[in-house]
Amino acid sequence: MTAPFHVVVVSYRTPALLDRCLTSLRPEQDAGRATVAVVDNAPGDGSAALVRERHPGVALVEPGTNLGFGAAVDLGARGSAARWICPANADVAVRPGALQALERAGAADPGAGILAPRLLAPDGSTQHSVHPFPGLRFTAAFNAGLVERSAGLRRRFVLEGSWDADEGRRVPWAHGAFLAVRRATWDAIDGFDPLMWMYAEDLDVCWRADRAGWATRYVPDAHVDHEIAAATGTAFGDGRARRYMAATYRWQADRRSPAVAAATAALNVAGAAGRTLLGAAPGRAAHRAWTRDHLLGARDGLSGGERR
Repeated sequence: MTAPFHVVVVSYRTPALLDRCLTSLRPEQDAGRATVAVVDNAPGDGSAALVRERHPGVALVEPGTNLGFGAAVDLGARGSAARWICPANADVAVRPGALQALERAGAADPGAGILAPRLLAPDGSTQHSVHPFPGLRFTAAFNAGLVERSAGLRRRFVLEGSWDADEGRRVPWAHGAFLAVRRATWDAIDGFDPLMWMYAEDLDVCWRADRAGWATRYVPDAHVDHEIAAATGTAFGDGRARRYMAATYRWQADRRSPAVAAATAALNVAGAAGRTLLGAAPGRAAHRAWTRDHLLGARDGLSGGERR
């Protein structure tokens, strides 16, 4: 009998966290709920040896190079007949009952093609992991302060500090640290776009699922621990925010249009600059950094410096 979940863990220079992740998944394998594959995106970091020695029930895929996140998941999902494909970072640990909660939510909402668990930060707090799709309407309303003044808009756009983390609901898109993608949805969108190397691939897969008629649903009863940016912090350091923004603006240029991406960037830079000038002194440094990251990220993304 085929296990309902196939978890594809993308490994990059975090062998200790990978060990924790695979250990958390072993009970799911033993119960027949999940099969697990690890795609080694950092040859030579010790992860492959760890999988062979400590987790022999896990399929090890060694492409010999860093494929990026989405392409690695696509590779690790090949040949699986599971009802749910689960892309996962190596810095997550699945708590007992999480997969069962996802399966129940999927059965209760057959129109949900992507399920997102509650991600728990190292201090036990719930990570804000759901967001609106980037676009001109939201960006203009946000930077004009309209979203801030409207409880209905704050809830609609699932803004940080304005959403109920205990409420299961459909959301625009969710972080890809751990997702469960329904087989029919996975086949309809053909998995991840392999040209999106790193960042915005979760935004993209949820957006393409939405365009294909499948919703993304947040499932608060499914608890997954998340170390947050363990691999990307190692890879990109302080340039992480700029790189994320570059990938997001590149996504907008490709999926919407270069004009929409450029206009969105202009609104974000102007709004962040205005908050820097008008905001209270303690927050100005953060606003200046945000303005700089948007400006440089937009330049990189729209110039082709951050290609899909």
